Amino acid sequence: MALNHDLIGVESEPVEKSWTSKDTLLYAVGVGAGLDDPTAELAFTTENSAGVEQRVLPTFAVLASQGGRRSTELGDFDTAMLVHAEQGFELHRPLAPAGTVRITSTVTGMYDKGSAALVVIESRAVDPESGDPVITSRSSVFIRGEGGFGGSRGPASDWKAPERSPDHQVTYRTRPEQALLYRLSGDRNPLHSDPVFAARAGFPRPILHGLCTYGFTGRALLHTLADSDPARFAAMSARFSAPVFPGESLTVSMWVDGDTALFRTAKDDGTIVIDRGTARFRP
Repeated sequence: MALNHDLIGVESEPVEKSWTSKDTLLYAVGVGAGLDDPTAELAFTTENSAGVEQRVLPTFAVLASQGGRRSTELGDFDTAMLVHAEQGFELHRPLAPAGTVRITSTVTGMYDKGSAALVVIESRAVDPESGDPVITSRSSVFIRGEGGFGGSRGPASDWKAPERSPDHQVTYRTRPEQALLYRLSGDRNPLHSDPVFAARAGFPRPILHGLCTYGFTGRALLHTLADSDPARFAAMSARFSAPVFPGESLTVSMWVDGDTALFRTAKDDGTIVIDRGTARFRP
């Protein structure tokens, strides 16, 4: 088994991706919108409420910009050993409830972490008619058993939580069936539904999608720091640091400095599940 290092720096062929109003509504429900109060987030969960225009959660940008590279192109390895490590995106304009983008992706690095490899991919989603940028997405995957090839370990992060209490904390609970709902947005990885596959990866039961936890976190940032206005949400990035099991609660801690916020997300027992988070907002 080996990674395909020849992919580094090679842009993928462009692909078009479309989504519908139903897709963005289903995504919102999949990341907990309306869970405790079905009337609280109608702009994201309905398309026909009186006096309410449908809007899109900013973190849907990650799904909208996927499609340029498949994990199977990265090399020959056991997909049960692959986990999402980091995710970031920049929104160049708010997303429409239904739309189409043209996506290209480039593997920007394959880093040797000793017992594992870290693969970093940047995707660009543009308007297929004008060519104007819509989303820039950066993600990395951690592949156990694929390190030791003698490459660079990659750049180090200088992120550090402020030495003061968070300016805001928001807690959301997830449902026991949250992963079954979220997977309907497109990620059918059996790690999140099949107990046998989850056991192969070393988990006692299926875990929640990292991007579902990311979506819960994004909702907390949106409603707390951007007045629930997606047009003010410019960018978000973070590292996945521990698994979440469906049914667990998530607390998002935020430290604000002007138009930027640092954040992290933890479970009730204090385990940090999303770390080194940075978000940026427009006035």
